[in-house]
Amino acid sequence: MRHATEHADVPTAELDTALRGGPFHVALRAAIAARGLPLQRVQHHLSRHGVKVGVTSLSYWQQGARRPQRPESLRAVRALEEILQLPDESLIRLLADPGRQASAGRPSARSYRSLVEASDVLSRLQTELGWFLDGGLQTLGHHERVRIGARRELAGRESHHIVRAHRDGADRFVAVHHGDPGSSPGEMAVLALENCRTGRVRRDQDTGVLVAELLFGTRLRAGETFLFRYGIEDGTAGVCREYADRFGFPGGQYALQVSFDAAALPARCHRFTQHSPAAPRGGRQELAVSGPHHSVHLVEPRIRPGVVGIAWDWE
Repeated sequence: MRHATEHADVPTAELDTALRGGPFHVALRAAIAARGLPLQRVQHHLSRHGVKVGVTSLSYWQQGARRPQRPESLRAVRALEEILQLPDESLIRLLADPGRQASAGRPSARSYRSLVEASDVLSRLQTELGWFLDGGLQTLGHHERVRIGARRELAGRESHHIVRAHRDGADRFVAVHHGDPGSSPGEMAVLALENCRTGRVRRDQDTGVLVAELLFGTRLRAGETFLFRYGIEDGTAGVCREYADRFGFPGGQYALQVSFDAAALPARCHRFTQHSPAAPRGGRQELAVSGPHHSVHLVEPRIRPGVVGIAWDWE
């Protein structure tokens, strides 16, 4: 998670605002200030990432006198996102030309802004389905398998839940799926695979969010456990670069497995954690893709509120 520094009293509001709307130099300056790093130390960290950038260039970047444009400079910006513990693509996207983005269609990676907007949409859709807090259920185990297809797309996922009711009357679960940028929730399919059936489904095209009721067919008493399994068929977006789950309440074991098509294997994979979708990423750990099964996984013995995920790079 994000490490404390001697400048931990620097407000994060300025950084959050800058990451949402830019411009690039303001976001970079706020991120460096929030980390409490002098430019010499930033340059040192970049050199350890194999990127050479002068202190003068860094100063120009954060003043807005120059913008990174060359391939080596853009590689430095991506390294800065990791060094400054920022969300992936948070600085790079601020350098994109608005005209080029509009002509190219939707971006290929989620932005900070899209995550915030999706969170607001999710709250609205869950309210429409009458789902509040945890729905009277505690998660004892959550095992998830994500499939990445031959086009490097999020093809689908399957979730196996073990829950326990902490109040009488719990009879459903509301599943959430956040498609990648450019996805079409209207073309996604919800599959009730075991011990449940599909109820109401709500979709939001702009954010790619889908929420679906999974009905148990029985009302649980407090203390009773229940197992169910469902899937989401997606495959409607472009290149996928990560998958993450957000947890609002503590719980039991969580396991995430990402399986890649043999025709589309990533160059590198790593796990990460966040306090929230808008928070800097931490807990980075490299994951090796298994040879025969083309997959990586992580296991959390105990779920804690926050975000856990796996990200990967394509050649």
